[in-house]
Formats: sequence, C-alpha cells, structure tokens
Amino acid sequence: MVGHTVGCRLPGKKAGQSVRTAIHDFEGDQTYSEKRGHNCHAERDLRRDSSRGLRRLVLPGGRAPEYLRLDENVLGIIRHFAKEQKPIAAICHAAQLLAAAGVLKGRRVSA
Repeated sequence: MVGHTVGCRLPGKKAGQSVRTAIHDFEGDQTYSEKRGHNCHAERDLRRDSSRGLRRLVLPGGRAPEYLRLDENVLGIIRHFAKEQKPIAAICHAAQLLAAAGVLKGRRVSA
C-alpha cells in the first residue's frame, strides 16, 4: 500500500523453497495449541545473500529464534543492521536473536 517490497530469506533454503509456519491458538485452555500456518517461501538464499540493499529487518517470533540464534549468517546480518543503525523489528521471542547477536547493550527492548 505504501510501496514497500517485502521478501523472505530463510537459512539453509534456496530461492523458491519454503518452510511451514505455525500459529498459536488459545482455545479456552491456559496454554495454547499449535496449528499449521502458511508456507513461507524464500525469495533468495540467505547464505549467499548479504544484507546489502536491505533497509529494514523484521525478525520472526515463535520457535524460530531458538534455531536462528545458532546461525552465524543470521547473527551477522543483525549485527550489520545494528551497526548501520537500520531499523530492526523483533517480534515476541526474536529478542533472543538480538541478545545472541550482542546488540542489546545500551538499548531498551520489550518481549
């Protein structure tokens, strides 16, 4: 609507490959149930693709950060965005990625 182009880059996936997502649903219990979400399709291979040309970074929440925080390519992109003072949005558990990348010092975050 405002002219932004959004793309998805997935560690270990090549352009055109996808991963399943999950949706958490509260169905009256104290904890959530997990439902199958949509497929997220990679537009490029993250391992071969640098962060050059990207202006904003949105980090997903959920269980993904548990795995993504172990990927040095992901952490390198986060560090690049922090160093260049480019906008980073970290959804829910994605604060784990910011902590793993070591970019939280002197910043205020919520999770």
